[in-house]
Amino acid sequence: MRFIPFFLSIAFLVLSCGGLSQSSWFAIPVILFGLLVGLGLYDILQPKHALWRNFPILARVRWLAEELRPFLRSYIVESETEGRPFNHEERAMVYRRSKDVSSVEPFGSHLDIGQPPYEWLSHSIAARHPEETDPRILIGAPGTSRPYSASVFNISAMSFGSLGAHAIEALNRGAAKGGFFHDTGEGGVSRYHKAGGGDLVWELGSGYFGCRAKDGGFDPVRFQETASLDQVKMIEIKLSQGAKPGHGGVLPGSKVTEEIAEARGIPIGETCFSPPNHTAFSNPLELLHFIARLRELSGGKPVGFKLCIGNRWEFLAICKAMLETGIKADFVVVDGAEGGTGAAPAEFLDHIGAPLREGLLFTRNALVGCGLKDDIKIGVSGKQISAYNMASSLALGADWINTARGFMFSLGCIQSLNCHKNTCPTGIATTDQSRQRGLVVADKAERVYQFHKNTVAALMEVVGAVGCAHPSELLPRHLIRKTAESTMPASMAYPMLNTGDLLETPKVTHLHRAWELASSNSFDPKG
Repeated sequence: MRFIPFFLSIAFLVLSCGGLSQSSWFAIPVILFGLLVGLGLYDILQPKHALWRNFPILARVRWLAEELRPFLRSYIVESETEGRPFNHEERAMVYRRSKDVSSVEPFGSHLDIGQPPYEWLSHSIAARHPEETDPRILIGAPGTSRPYSASVFNISAMSFGSLGAHAIEALNRGAAKGGFFHDTGEGGVSRYHKAGGGDLVWELGSGYFGCRAKDGGFDPVRFQETASLDQVKMIEIKLSQGAKPGHGGVLPGSKVTEEIAEARGIPIGETCFSPPNHTAFSNPLELLHFIARLRELSGGKPVGFKLCIGNRWEFLAICKAMLETGIKADFVVVDGAEGGTGAAPAEFLDHIGAPLREGLLFTRNALVGCGLKDDIKIGVSGKQISAYNMASSLALGADWINTARGFMFSLGCIQSLNCHKNTCPTGIATTDQSRQRGLVVADKAERVYQFHKNTVAALMEVVGAVGCAHPSELLPRHLIRKTAESTMPASMAYPMLNTGDLLETPKVTHLHRAWELASSNSFDPKG
């Protein structure tokens, strides 16, 4: 039975060959069945796939189904709210806002709002229509000479190389038109970042791309050259990322083209390694002095760091180092373990690092408990594409929101899950020139701009419904959380520290054990 498709192909090939003497049209089935017979012979003789050897031709149906599975599930099987990482309703919302068409939904929610867990924002009888259409947040600790006024919604880190040239330029042109920033990712500031003219946050990973010395370490001279560019508004040290926290990286030499080598400051065609940890510092005190050094080299621009929360005592150790030295980071970006554009092992995607909500709450409590929150702003990144996602994070302590995949959707991403294969069908996550051709920079830049504009407008509608005039006025009490046991505001559902609690009464806080383990001169726990 398992050889029937192969034998039928042979039979039809023989019959088609016999019909050639009667009509030239039989050449078509001859070619078709000839290819199937050839495929069957290959399957039988090849040594690598047992299924193909045992089920020639027929086993190819399984292979085809595996290839088409993401598309079939997305467009045929899944409901509006079932898809992962992003469901159809979420993707459709981004597409509509990017095209500047109505994103309203008819006939009620697709969610089962009666089933816990469920959250909502409490609206106010004194709701308003805020006059602010471009809410900003000023980033810069005391003593930072060139603070930056940032939008509350910005493009999260995506490197040139993981995204193609057309995608990078379109994102930056959209950011320039909309007045929001574009995080470079750790791949350096490329010519395509510069081409758009939009504000940049330069991310420095452990590979120090763009300011990399020959030995792979940090080169202050090269850093100063790029950091001095007016287009670069802030510097972000990447301690870890949500997709694969604590995991280094390897860039194969085959992917190091002339343009990537130029942006990253590495030799063309040479394999490049990024260690899981930084070499410019080895403890919290050294990290703070490195921040101060970068701030000085950049001419006083804000410098902060990004991380996915792991060992709690390590972040609290950084807080202790800030209190001890008086050197403060200008901002902290909390990256959720929900993953992102970076491909990673399944174990890292699913079980390494804190999810965004938990990471944000901890970071907020750590900074507030140490009396540092007024000076240090918090950005968050991790599946933040809707006004509700943004408002809930802002209510729990964030000052601004970054998104990567949201802006990829605005470029036309269809969630084909081919980001790591260099075969992105929409020309976004690929360096393949022929595939990038499909992405027209001017058209997609406009969509990036419209997505930002319409999403911020939706956020301000939510802010007004709650009774606030600016996103910074959102508080934990505005967010209500329903579980199987109770319904209460986030200010009661989650432990919330008050200013100075860790300094004055650490033993009565839920962070007391991690606080005791934290040391300003080491990332290792005390004892």
